[in-house]
Amino acid sequence: MSESNNGPVRVGTRGSLLATTQAQTIADAITAAGRPAELVIIKTAGDESAAPVAEIGVGVFTTAIRTALREDRCDVAVHSFKDLPTAPEEDLVIAAIPPREDPRDALVSRDGLVLGALPPGATIGTSAPRRAAQLRALGLGLEIRPLRGNLDSRLGKVASGELDAVVVARAGLVRIGRADEVTEAFDPVVLLPAPAQGALAVECRSDDAELVRILAELDDASTRAAVDAERAVLAALEAGCTAPVGAIAEVVESIDEDGRIFAELSLRAAVAAEDGSDVIRASVVGPVDRAEQLGKDLAAELLELGAGELVNSP
Repeated sequence: MSESNNGPVRVGTRGSLLATTQAQTIADAITAAGRPAELVIIKTAGDESAAPVAEIGVGVFTTAIRTALREDRCDVAVHSFKDLPTAPEEDLVIAAIPPREDPRDALVSRDGLVLGALPPGATIGTSAPRRAAQLRALGLGLEIRPLRGNLDSRLGKVASGELDAVVVARAGLVRIGRADEVTEAFDPVVLLPAPAQGALAVECRSDDAELVRILAELDDASTRAAVDAERAVLAALEAGCTAPVGAIAEVVESIDEDGRIFAELSLRAAVAAEDGSDVIRASVVGPVDRAEQLGKDLAAELLELGAGELVNSP
């Protein structure tokens, strides 16, 4: 760190309520570990554009924060992990992945209606091609509309009647204290979340040994294994974070032939055609310490089933 060891750790974040709330939890944890910490707000191209994320590009919310990290304008960057490109950055390290919040997608709708109760033609807003494709695949005759803006503005479109419902990450609503507005949290069988949804990536410069050590205390091994597996699927499919790819992994308890309990990693993934005409699903269970390889193996299975055409379709 450029500051002396007594100086505050500067935690870089976007300026939205959700981003600053997430970053504050990391700043508080760093402070609890013995180092004062403060937030540094960084503007990103994603904050300044009203275009859909799929149009403005992968990493749009993270590039500016990583640049600030490299230019020593902050010491730590806090990202929503699902926004990060899968390619590694040699000069930066994800030193901590804290325990994950609920990874499921959530519906917030008018009149408290669950998805199945919305009439055909109901308008649903979502920012993610993945969500749009899976919603279309359900065959409910819904009208899917692109959606941008912070969580407040998204929820406001339902409250104002502009949309009948929106689909957002439940984790975000939990973190800003608005989980009570969730009408329905989707079982992953219905809507598979984005790889790493609900997880935070806490990043610093790889040569900052002291900060790497401090942040390592915040790491959750089970969350890291799950996220590594999910993102390995995405990387092996050569798909960006806006691609119609869903994946979720969790550490589960299994019992061997002698009745002993041991931990395994369960991983599910799906690739959907943008128009909802096809969804290819696959799953695998294996050793927790082979998380990344499990993701690669599952991606290979998806590709054998024809997922490549769906990922790369216009």
